[in-house]
Amino acid sequence: MKGIKIIKENANDVRKLLISNNQLNVECKVDKDETNVYFPLIDNYDENILNEIREKYPLSIIDYDFPETKHRVKNFMEYLDNRIPEDKVEEIKKSFDVIGDIVILEIPPELEDEKYIIGDAVLKFTKRRSVYYKKSKVHGVRRTRDLEYIAGVDNLETIHKEYGLRFKLNPSTVYFSPRLATERSRIVSQVNENEIIIDFFAGIGSFPISIAHKKFTKIYSVDINPEAFKYVNENIRMNKLIGEVIPIEGDIREVIKNLPKADRIIMNLPGTAKDFLPLAVEHLNKGGILNYYEFASDEGVVIKHVEEIANPRKTEVLDIRKVKSQSPKVWHIGLDIKIN
Repeated sequence: MKGIKIIKENANDVRKLLISNNQLNVECKVDKDETNVYFPLIDNYDENILNEIREKYPLSIIDYDFPETKHRVKNFMEYLDNRIPEDKVEEIKKSFDVIGDIVILEIPPELEDEKYIIGDAVLKFTKRRSVYYKKSKVHGVRRTRDLEYIAGVDNLETIHKEYGLRFKLNPSTVYFSPRLATERSRIVSQVNENEIIIDFFAGIGSFPISIAHKKFTKIYSVDINPEAFKYVNENIRMNKLIGEVIPIEGDIREVIKNLPKADRIIMNLPGTAKDFLPLAVEHLNKGGILNYYEFASDEGVVIKHVEEIANPRKTEVLDIRKVKSQSPKVWHIGLDIKIN
C-alpha cells in the first residue's frame, strides 16, 4: 500500500492536511519508528495535493505494509456521527452511483438541509474525489441531468473503468449508467463476428466500445448530443479495439438514411425507444436482432410493442429480463428479439 514517510516533527501538521484533503486512508493504522511517522494513503490519492504538501514539508511516498484498524466502516451512515436526527437517518437513500472517482447521490427533499453533512460522510466512506447531489432525473433529448456539488473537489469530468475499458465523461452533460455494466457484458457475449451494428442512442459509446473491444464488428455509434460525440471519439482513442466504431453526431431519424442495413440494432432509450421501433424494424436485415429497452411494469407489454410494429414479419424472443428497478412497479426491461 502507498503511504507517506515524514519526520516526527512535521507529522501532526501533515496529518491535518491529509485529513482536510481526504487523502488519509482511515481503514489502516498510522505507524511510526524512532524518527519517522508513516501515514497510509487512499487508493486514488491526488498527486497534486501531495506535491503541495511536499513544498512545505519534505516527505516521501513509499510502499508500506500498514496494519488495518480493528473496526472497518461498512456503511457511510457511520460517518454521520449523530449529526442528523435519528428519525431522519433511515430516510437517507443508502444506494448511490459511483462513476469513476465521482459519487452521485439521491437525497430526499426533506433532507435537503443536511445534504452537505451527507455528502461529507459519503466522501469519507467511498474515498472518492467528489460527491454530487442529483437534482433532476435524466431529461431532454441530450439525456442530461442537473447535479449540484456538495463535497470533495468540484470537477465533473472523470474516467470510469469497466471490464478493462476506460470511459471518459462528464455525467452532467452526457448519459452514462454504471449500473448497466452487466447488461453491456451480456450484449457483448451475444454478438457474432462481422456483424453490422447500429446503436441508435449510443451516448459516450459504452455499448459500441464494449463490443468492439471483444468482437471484430463494424458499429455505428449515433447520438444527437454533441458532448456525447466528443467523448465517444476520445473513448475510442483511449481503448484498444479489434472492431470498428464509427461515431456519428445527429438525429437517428436523419442519420439512418445514409447507413447500411444492420444485423443488430441497440435501442437503450427506455423512455421513448418505442417511438423509434418502426425505423429500427425497417432498417434491420432479415434475421436481425433488436436489443430493445423500455420502461414498463410488465414484460409482456414490451414484447407486444415490438411484435405489433414488426408484423407481418415473424419474431422470436431470445431473452427478456428486468435490468433494474426504475420506480415502484416499473422496471427497465431488456428484450432481445430476432425479426425474420
